[in-house]
Amino acid sequence: MAWLRGQIARIEARLARPLAAKADRRAGLVRGYATRTEWHAKSRRLRALQDRLAVLEADWAEGRAHVVRGGKRLARLRHRLEEEGLTRWEWAERWQAARMFLSADGESGKRCGNETIRITGAGEVSVRLPAALTHLANAPHGRYVLGAAVAFAHRAQEWQDRIAADRAVAYRINHDPVRGRWYVTASWQRAAAPTLPLRAAMAHGVVGVDMNEDHLAVWRLDAHGNPVGSPRRFHYDLSGGAQHRDAQIRHALTRLLHHTRRCGVRAIAVEDLHFTEGMSRENSHANKRFRRMISRFPTARLRDRLVSMAAEQQVVIVAVDPAYTSRWGAQHWRRPLTTANRETTRHDAAAVAIGRRALGHPIRRRAAPPPRDQGDRAGHRTVQAGSDTRGREGARPRLPGPRTRSVPPGGAAKASDQRAQDRCGHAAEQGPERSSARSPGPRSPSGTGFAGRALGPCRLSTCSGCVAQW
Repeated sequence: MAWLRGQIARIEARLARPLAAKADRRAGLVRGYATRTEWHAKSRRLRALQDRLAVLEADWAEGRAHVVRGGKRLARLRHRLEEEGLTRWEWAERWQAARMFLSADGESGKRCGNETIRITGAGEVSVRLPAALTHLANAPHGRYVLGAAVAFAHRAQEWQDRIAADRAVAYRINHDPVRGRWYVTASWQRAAAPTLPLRAAMAHGVVGVDMNEDHLAVWRLDAHGNPVGSPRRFHYDLSGGAQHRDAQIRHALTRLLHHTRRCGVRAIAVEDLHFTEGMSRENSHANKRFRRMISRFPTARLRDRLVSMAAEQQVVIVAVDPAYTSRWGAQHWRRPLTTANRETTRHDAAAVAIGRRALGHPIRRRAAPPPRDQGDRAGHRTVQAGSDTRGREGARPRLPGPRTRSVPPGGAAKASDQRAQDRCGHAAEQGPERSSARSPGPRSPSGTGFAGRALGPCRLSTCSGCVAQW
């Protein structure tokens, strides 16, 4: 309902604006739709969204919730059994298994950490029956012991330590009719791990990660912001079902964490991306390809899973501002890091930019100024700005005076008198016929040449006076 109200408000605001009207942030006005056809299509979409909102508000007022225990997909499968190749009894078995569950929360201080579902270190499972079923118990104190034993293949030692100390462990028992097996899932809550200080975590550098639609671009940086080694890529395939996508993301993040530990780094830098607002067609406009890309982009899933998995490996996750990381990375780092045997991609350069921003270093690489006997003088910025300097990644400030900084204000008035003494009659400044490779300054009042500083003696090989003098 909140999402529908937001979409309706945005469409109404844009429909109220004239066609092709530009946005005005100061006045709080959004831009209008580009064409009459788009305006008409959005007005029809507005009516459809309003109808959907009216239905939801009516259900909300009546206290009606449309929830199907077991899932709507499995419920609708009942009407097309022949297409799926299932019989009625096979579907009924799946339906009952999806709607049946047996779970119990853990209790600290109780034997083996759970009083309702108890699993011993040897794998024996016993369930405490309710009062109406105590006559079915096969063990003392109204408990029923199952004939099968339980074995945990993942984190078995950690589970053994918890039940030995009688710490809380929650269990869930479910049935898989396709495989014909019963499964027990054990879960517990860990204590909050101590967080390393940011300076200590990045003392040995950082691993910059650029998240993309089908892979993670990774590059290690040292403490000074210099790329070390070669870039790495960890691919994943987001096609298929939810379980397949989740497994692909988990596998890619596991490889990333293993690579981080092998490099001896304790921090991973990622972009703080938020695509929840951009997934709407009202925000991304008519770009259907962009909407499809960001809808498949597992931003929240990658970030949440990476944080939880990194805590297990004692790795710190640093989220940085994603502004201009891809653009400045490709502009300032892609070409310098490309060698004869390695082609640096735009995503690899973006990983370097992300890592440098996490370390507090600017992304853009500024070239050193020319020597002191040329255009720039003392006072020119020759080093990178400090990490605590505000606006260090912004554009350079506009300095007063000519754009070329070759002539001080008011210096063009004496340009016609600038002739080298004891030399021939050639002007020291370059004439129009020789100035195509240099940016000209202001025109001299006499119109004979370009104003500027004297560039030195005449270097013409045909001038005998200059040759004799030099």
